[in-house]
Amino acid sequence: MRKLLGVLLVAAACHAYAADLAPDYARESRWAAEVVPQIVVGDAIALATPHRDRVLAIHATPSGTPKGAVIVVHGAGVHPDWALIGDIRTMLAERGFETLSVQMPVLAADAKAAAYEALYALAAERLDAADAWLRAHGKARIAVVSHSMGSAMVDAWLAESGRGKVVAWVAIGLAQPFMSRPRMPILDVHGERDFEAVIRSAQQRATRLPRDECSAISFADSSTSTIAEDSNGSRNPPASPSATQLFFQNVSR
Repeated sequence: MRKLLGVLLVAAACHAYAADLAPDYARESRWAAEVVPQIVVGDAIALATPHRDRVLAIHATPSGTPKGAVIVVHGAGVHPDWALIGDIRTMLAERGFETLSVQMPVLAADAKAAAYEALYALAAERLDAADAWLRAHGKARIAVVSHSMGSAMVDAWLAESGRGKVVAWVAIGLAQPFMSRPRMPILDVHGERDFEAVIRSAQQRATRLPRDECSAISFADSSTSTIAEDSNGSRNPPASPSATQLFFQNVSR
């Protein structure tokens, strides 16, 4: 009886742990219901992936011929028009870039950042779908800008199915070394008062940046503006939108 009770307790614990790591699709749906009616720049579209038939993305085009296309990737637990991400995608569209901001998989609001690693494969499916959507609409040169957990998801994607697909990457607030040596120009952005893991890993990543005229570590003075935070507390250097715009302009020349 004690053995059976032990097995049942372990099984219950494993079930609870698995539930904690499952994507919170209900939360995604709530985000979509809140965000879509309030979109000012761009239009909501739906991407299809092997695990989800309709993934929210926001597509915006500039008034003239696009200089390039950019996939925009938010951080943990938020949405594709959230705060910094909304500013970046809007500014890029205003400056001549086509943008596709994609809803990444999210966990419950109280989930720890480390738990999001379990969602990397699902995130890769969404990044593949965004890349395929842009290419199906005639875009051959595609870049990425990502923030916080979104940067970790992009890093994992670029090490696997995304390898070779992206011509440039702006990684904001990445808190780990690169999973593979990057081959495209990279702007690696962190803030003055960013988390220790972000600053420490940026120093490690600096040694692996491509040796080209565009790649750089960008240090933003976050004391000059109010710092917004995503649901896991990741901080946003206020210079990120303008730094992203200038980087992509240089890359697209």
